[in-house]
Amino acid sequence: MRSSNLPCLKLKLALLLAAGSLSSCIKVIKPGQDFARYTPSTSPDYAEAANWAALPGRRDSADAVPYGSGLRDEQPIAAADVFFVHPTTYYSRGGWNASLHDRKVNTFTDRSVMRKQASVFNAAARIYAPRYRQATLFSFFDEQSDNGKQALTLAYGDVKAAFQYYLDHYNQGRPIIIASHSQGTVHATQLLHDFFDNNPRLRKQLVAAYLIGYHVGTKEYQAIQPCQDSTQTGCYVSWNAVEWGKEFAPFEGGVATNPLTWKIDTLAASKTLNLGGVPQSFNRIDRQVVDAKAHNGLVWIHPPVASGYPRFLLPGKPELHASFHIADYSLFYMNLRRNAVSRVAAWNKQTR
Repeated sequence: MRSSNLPCLKLKLALLLAAGSLSSCIKVIKPGQDFARYTPSTSPDYAEAANWAALPGRRDSADAVPYGSGLRDEQPIAAADVFFVHPTTYYSRGGWNASLHDRKVNTFTDRSVMRKQASVFNAAARIYAPRYRQATLFSFFDEQSDNGKQALTLAYGDVKAAFQYYLDHYNQGRPIIIASHSQGTVHATQLLHDFFDNNPRLRKQLVAAYLIGYHVGTKEYQAIQPCQDSTQTGCYVSWNAVEWGKEFAPFEGGVATNPLTWKIDTLAASKTLNLGGVPQSFNRIDRQVVDAKAHNGLVWIHPPVASGYPRFLLPGKPELHASFHIADYSLFYMNLRRNAVSRVAAWNKQTR
C-alpha cells in the first residue's frame, strides 16, 4: 500500500469517526503485543462463500431495503456489479487484525454497514462484499511503531486478493462499481491504483467509484478523474459530511462531490433535491432531510431535524462534533441509490 495514501492525522480521525463511540483513552484498545509477535488468522480463501459478507444469489444483509419503503432488491436483474469494501467494524485490542471467524464482528458488520450502506446499490448492481482481516481501530493511532501500518497492509492484501478472485470467477466482463466507506475507502482508493488507473481495458468497465468517508485527492490518479456530473462514467466521487460553516482539517482539500447535484462546484443545493435519507433504524425514508454545499473538500449540511443521523460525539473532543461521518451514506441514501442506477444506464448506453 502506498504510504502517501495514509496521511497520519487524516487517517486517524477518519477511522476514529467511524467508531461512533470511543473512550477518550485510546490506549484502552491498543493490542497487547507488537505486530511482529502476533499471529494473524489464516488468509481467507475467497472460493468459500463464508468469506463474503455479500454475494448475489444468496440471502444476506445487502439485499435489504428500508422497512415500508416500497423499494425492491433488483440484484437478480441488475446489469452491473458493485465491489463494496466495508468500513471498520473491529475495535478490539485482542489483535491487530480481525479474524474472519469472529462471529460477533461478522454479525455487527452485516447488521450495520452491509444493511445500511451496501444495500444502497442493490437497485443497480449485484453486490460483492468481501470479509477481510480489517485493521483494528488503534492501528490509526499508532505513532510509535509500524504496527498499525503493517495491520493496514495485511488488510489491504485481503481486499486485493478478493477483488482478483472476483475478476477471475465472477465478473465475466460486466460493468463494475467500486464503493466503500472510511477504512474501506483507504483500501478501495488503493485498489483503483493497482487495477484501474494504468489498465485501459479494465478502466473501460468502471462505471464509477464511490470513495466516501475519507480524504481522496483531487489528483489522486493519472487517468481516473473526479466525476463532473450525475451520469459521467469511469470517474470517482467522494465526500465527508460536516455541519454547515464548520472547518474540519482532516478532510479539507480533497474531492468534495455534492451528492444532491453530483457536481464538484461550490453552489449550495437545497434540501428539496434530497430524495430521502434513511436513519440508523432503517425503518423509513426522510424526504428533504438535509441540504448540501461543497466547501474546501467538505460537504456542508445543516443538521437534520429528523432523528437517526448521528453526528460524532467523543468526550473531550468537541472539535470533532461537527462531523456526520457515521451518516455519510444514510443522509443521501436515495440520491445515492438513484445515481448508481443512472450511471449504470449511462455506461450501458455508451458501450452499445
